[in-house]
Amino acid sequence: MSSKIEMTTLSSILEKLRLRKQDNEFKMTEKGFCTGTGKYYEPSDLKIIKTYRFEGESDPSDSVALYLIEAKDGLVGYSIDAYGAYSNYDNSNYDDFIRKVPVEERDEQLIFG
Repeated sequence: MSSKIEMTTLSSILEKLRLRKQDNEFKMTEKGFCTGTGKYYEPSDLKIIKTYRFEGESDPSDSVALYLIEAKDGLVGYSIDAYGAYSNYDNSNYDDFIRKVPVEERDEQLIFG
């Protein structure tokens, strides 16, 4: 079985993260991003290392952004947001938060080696 997974779909990227034990989902809470560990992260604690955008083939409103995120404590994970009319979040807190996270785009080879 080949360990190379093509990075062309949302599910293939999430599977690659799972295989590397980096499938920590950063979710928006009132206290900041959290991965379920009880630790909360502010934008200054994080950096976006890769952004993927997927558009629905049959419906442009099926658009999703996947942000690969690395925390200062070394935790790597992701955040997913449907954008457009079907955003995952009811208010602008997520958008404001994600815009404040510094971006340090990395090549996939550096991320997934």
